[in-house]
Amino acid sequence: MTKTRVLAALALTPVAIVAMLFLPTPWLVALAAVIFLAGLWEWFRLADVDDTLARTVLMVANLALMVAIVWGSRLPGGGLSFVLFKLGTMIGVIWWLLAALWLKHFDFASDHDTHARVFKLAAGTLAIVPAWCALAWIHAERPMGHRWLFVALALVWAADTGAYFVGRHFGKRKLSPRISPNKTVEGLLGGLGSGVIVAVAFAPLAGASLAQLPLVALAAFVAVAFSVVGDLFESLLKRHVGAKDSGDLIPGHGGVLDRIDGVIAALPVFAIGKAWLGF
Repeated sequence: MTKTRVLAALALTPVAIVAMLFLPTPWLVALAAVIFLAGLWEWFRLADVDDTLARTVLMVANLALMVAIVWGSRLPGGGLSFVLFKLGTMIGVIWWLLAALWLKHFDFASDHDTHARVFKLAAGTLAIVPAWCALAWIHAERPMGHRWLFVALALVWAADTGAYFVGRHFGKRKLSPRISPNKTVEGLLGGLGSGVIVAVAFAPLAGASLAQLPLVALAAFVAVAFSVVGDLFESLLKRHVGAKDSGDLIPGHGGVLDRIDGVIAALPVFAIGKAWLGF
């Protein structure tokens, strides 16, 4: 499984890097919408929406929300205002704070009735759309937005990899055994360290000065912590329905949502941190 996981990452990572570094923002945002909505499709399955027609209607509704954000952001002389994207990003941060509280109450919305499904469907929109807004906001900033997006994604990838290998070799204390039995405190620390190191190493390539590196490290630390919340929240959804993975599209990694669960939680936090801390 480890070999398959590494090979899949080696195949997909270069494609993602080339896209974020070289695609114009509108094209990247459109591509990201496709990927994030694919993850949302899997989220619907974890929310007990098995009917294809119902899933399609929900997907179209979320796509329409994205289109409405873009349409409402148009400026009279051309170009876009990113006010709505920033607002969406802030909503995402607030949502993930609430999600952290949800994790403390494992049984909340764990049944399969209508009310539980409504909560989980709302959670899907609050997770996916703000992350897409944050991605667009970061990438659109000139002149180094594309590189900052690379830093944001690289720190999550590094944290995921560090947590996996440190937890695999040194993990002893369970982080949240009822939600995700394989995650350990040691893996969490390995992920936090790996994410911060990668962010600080790559930040100068995005124009960060030496004086700004501690601020980058702080934002990266908080973003990685939120990425763990995103990972655990998806695990919570899977436990509620008895699923091992969100899908089987990516060999060794499961579904699309399994790959972006940390990203969708970290992006809004990193975007807000970058704006607030001024790097």
